[in-house]
This record gives sequence, structure tokens and C-alpha cells, in this order.
Amino acid sequence: MKWKRKERVPVAVTQLRGGETHPFGALRSFAPLGGGEERLYRQMRQAIPVLDAAVGKLVRLSGGFQVQCRDGESQRKLEDFLRTCPCGRGQVGINSFLAGYLDSLLTYGRAIGELVVAGGKVRAVCWGDVTLLDIQEGESLLDTVIWGPDSHGLMRPLPYQNLLLFTTLNPEPGAPYGVSIFRGMPFLADILLKIYNTIGVNWDRAGNIRYSVICKGGEDMDPAVVQERGRQVATEWARAMEDGKNGTVRDFVAVGDVEIKVIGGESPILDSEVPVRQILEQLVAKTGLPPFLLGLNWSTTERMSTQQADLLTSELWALRRSVQPAVEKICRSYLALEGLDPDVEILWDDISLQDITEEARAELYRAQAEKYRKEAES
Repeated sequence: MKWKRKERVPVAVTQLRGGETHPFGALRSFAPLGGGEERLYRQMRQAIPVLDAAVGKLVRLSGGFQVQCRDGESQRKLEDFLRTCPCGRGQVGINSFLAGYLDSLLTYGRAIGELVVAGGKVRAVCWGDVTLLDIQEGESLLDTVIWGPDSHGLMRPLPYQNLLLFTTLNPEPGAPYGVSIFRGMPFLADILLKIYNTIGVNWDRAGNIRYSVICKGGEDMDPAVVQERGRQVATEWARAMEDGKNGTVRDFVAVGDVEIKVIGGESPILDSEVPVRQILEQLVAKTGLPPFLLGLNWSTTERMSTQQADLLTSELWALRRSVQPAVEKICRSYLALEGLDPDVEILWDDISLQDITEEARAELYRAQAEKYRKEAES
């Protein structure tokens, strides 16, 4: 009996992207997915609440989805799995997984997930920390292997690559592993934090008022007498201030010409409204959200125009398209391991950002126009 030799599938060769994607040749084909910029992005979210709120808003505005299968049993089982699948960290349901997955995708420009299989069935869907992983390119740039730390802390290829979910956001030739929405923000964020820190320091100094008590007319007095007089004035002033803390009104009495001034009272605090707003405008513009959705009311008539709603809707649909392959892989893997028809269609929920009243009025106008058109034709 003769065995036929298996033909080797030719490796696809890309023409637009070269093999040198990492700036350090010593690392060869490895490209770390975690580094200093990831820690910087986390600190930016912690230090600037507007950025943290923007990520949360984008995640929630992305909404959910429904699935449509050709077979009724597949439809029922898949819907039940997506509603009850464990996602780790006490979270249940595919929407919880998507929330963590999208959060990582927006913050770091990439996200990692995993299908947990036991007994030949998909039991859970979890997301992970993408900053702990590395990625290695194969012979073709279309082939990638994800590495992670083992039990001894050494980086090794993860054993079940086919169960991993990996998504990048807006990859570029120079940054093929995704781009965070925070790219370009660190410079402005640093200036904004300097302003906020300076405001806090200035109010700590100016808000906690310090007094300068000057006793005049002691030029011709004996130094010992002047020193004793100063101690008496300081003692009386300290008593008056201490009684003021307890709610008791106490007069300060001193002999001679005494001048009392507030230290630093003549130095006004710089107005920070204009520079802070200029920086926040740049940061908010990068997120693609209208300012009032983040609590920034820069106008007396804040509302979302039709053009703004359309632009934001397009941004949300682009975000959905990025994660749809991962969602489809989850659904198809579950159906295949259950022995069911793996054909499934993802139906995203409609994004409604317009005023309900305005939408109803527009629908009424369309109905009236259609009615008048039919009457004119008849």
C-alpha cells in the first residue's frame, strides 16, 4: 500500500508590509503587547476622570446584539449560552465579556479573550490582561502566536492558540497591534495635571490664611524689651486664633502701632478656566463624544445635533466591526462543539441617539407627505 505524500500549502506572502516590524532587531519577530505606554494610559484614566468616563460611555453606547441561526434548536441553545455563560470576576453573560473586552480595546488598542473548554464543550468566555502577553509572527505576517507567562514566570507559547480571541483597534503599518484612543494625549494630559496640581497647591497656601503681625515703634527700645513685647503679642495672637477655631469671638489687644497683613494676599491666583478648557477640548475631541455627555456644559443650549449623532453612530459602528469577528468565533465555536449548525448571523441592536420626540415628529411628517402624495396621484 502506497502512502500519498501530503502536499505542503504554500505560505502567503504579503507585499505591502515587510518583516521588520519591531524597532529592536535583537527581539527579532517578537513584539511586546505591554510596556510603559500601557501603564501610562492606566494612570491617565485614574488621574483624569473625563477620560475614564469617556471609555465607559463608549462601551455602554456600543450596546448589545442578537443572534440569528437557521435552526431553531441552535437558536435556543446559543441564546441561553450567551445569557448565562460565566465570564470570570463574578460576571455572567456575553455583555459582561464585551464590556471588559471593549474596555481593553479602547484603552490599549488591543484586547485578548479566551474560550474555556471542558469536556468538549465551551463552558465560559473570559477576557485577560493583554499587557502581560507577547506576540510572535510566523513565516507569514498573517500567522501569529501569542506568548504568555507560565507557572514559573517564563514566557512560552500559549498551548491552545485556537481558543484565543485577539482584536486590535485601528492597526497601522507602523503599529500593527492596534492604537489606543489615548495616543496623542499624554502631552496634553501632563499639562492639565500640572495645572490641577498647581491649583491645589495655591489653594492650600492661600486658602489656609497665614498672617504677618508687625509691631512698629520699637526702634529706640532695648532689644530685650522688644523681644519680650514680641513674645507677648505672639501669645495673644495665638490665643485669639485658637478661640476662633472653637467658635468664640476674642479680641486681639496690643499696645503700640500693630500692623496685621495676610501673607500672599496681594498675589492673585491665576485664572485656569481658559487653558483647562482648551486642553479638555482637545482630549474630548479625541474620544469622539460630545462634551455634554461627559458633564462638560460649555454652552447654555447643550444638545446633540443630527450631524453629531450621525458621526458618533459611525464611530460606534466602527467599534462594533472591530469586535464582531471575536463574537462570531465565540458563537460558532459553541455551536460546533455542541454538534449543531455553526452558521450564525450577528444582529447588533439599533443605535438611537436622537431625541425620541424629534424622531416621532419626523416619522409623522413622512407619513403625512406619503398620504398627500397618494391623494395627489389619485
